[in-house]
Amino acid sequence: MEKIKHDLKKQLITAVILTVSLPFGGVLLGVGLGIGQPGVWAVGIAFMVAGFYGCPIAWAAGYGNTKGLVRVVNAVRDEHLYTVQEISAQLGVNERQVRMKLDACFNKQYLTGFKREGDIIKANFNKDILNRTLSAECVNCGAKFSYNAADHAPRCPYCGSPVNTNNL
Repeated sequence: MEKIKHDLKKQLITAVILTVSLPFGGVLLGVGLGIGQPGVWAVGIAFMVAGFYGCPIAWAAGYGNTKGLVRVVNAVRDEHLYTVQEISAQLGVNERQVRMKLDACFNKQYLTGFKREGDIIKANFNKDILNRTLSAECVNCGAKFSYNAADHAPRCPYCGSPVNTNNL
């Protein structure tokens, strides 16, 4: 959920900056023309163009699209709706749009901890194999101990000897 909130905040900031750049560019253009500074009015024109073309795109395709994905993520995470049909009924959009939004959510990794099987969303109960705990016996001091599988070069905690992971 944090990733989608971060992306939504980024989209909002971009949209606001582009919205403000249109009138700010107009002011720079007017001031630049008034004082006879071509550099100032050129920057004003650049701001106006960026605001004129970028503002609607940022609000509609950027922020608005991400806001729609937030609603889908909330439906799955908070409202516990796990089928395309349930989400479609709750959001009031057709099932095709829900499938497209779910695809986008999974592609952008907004729904971590879930997996999609057709029109059904299920919790992903697969365990991370790198976080499993392994047991070993030190060949030098004979101590038995445990270590994490993610350790690249595990060592005996008692004598410091490297563990031979090829035999495990």
